[in-house]
Amino acid sequence: MADALVIFKPDAAYRLAARAALWQWLSSERDWKVKSLAWFQPPVALIESHYDFLQGRPFFPWLVDFMTALPLVVGRITASADALTQMRHDLGETRIAQSRPGSLRERYGIFGGLNCLHLSDAPESGAAEVEKWSKVVQLDHVAVGLDVKTDRPDHTYQLRSLATQVAGNIHVELASQVMHDLLSEESGVEGEQLEALYRVIREALA
Repeated sequence: MADALVIFKPDAAYRLAARAALWQWLSSERDWKVKSLAWFQPPVALIESHYDFLQGRPFFPWLVDFMTALPLVVGRITASADALTQMRHDLGETRIAQSRPGSLRERYGIFGGLNCLHLSDAPESGAAEVEKWSKVVQLDHVAVGLDVKTDRPDHTYQLRSLATQVAGNIHVELASQVMHDLLSEESGVEGEQLEALYRVIREALA
């Protein structure tokens, strides 16, 4: 069994229906074990290091902002190499448009890199990521409980349609406002947290 890092990104940590469904899958522990879970707001330097292979790409500044603007749900799992491969299959491809039908990202992802979860892609990368993150966040126990059900609505498909319009420069102002309203209905956060969530999702479409 090997370590792997899992992160509920902002579009999953705060959209409660998506978070509940993803947690229901993760907590099923079919061929893996959840060893830790905590709320943690990563510092910029950690995210820059975590995604260092993407530095220089046009979207890198957005990615860093996306992953540092709000506290995230961060955890450690243990799984065999085969189990981790199956988990990655369940999760789906990184880009939503290419994600396998029926995968978790195809079901709950919004657009492009708004893809809900990070999961280490191999035992080797998992060990390196867990070592790096464990220096700044405790990854030795489950510190938070997440619900597997919620009364909040799931607006994934409408958000995906609106995101496509905004990215295509179609009805941008109206579509953006509706996105804001739907995120408010889904998330249950308000004030600065809601505005931060809306901002990092909206800026992914620029």
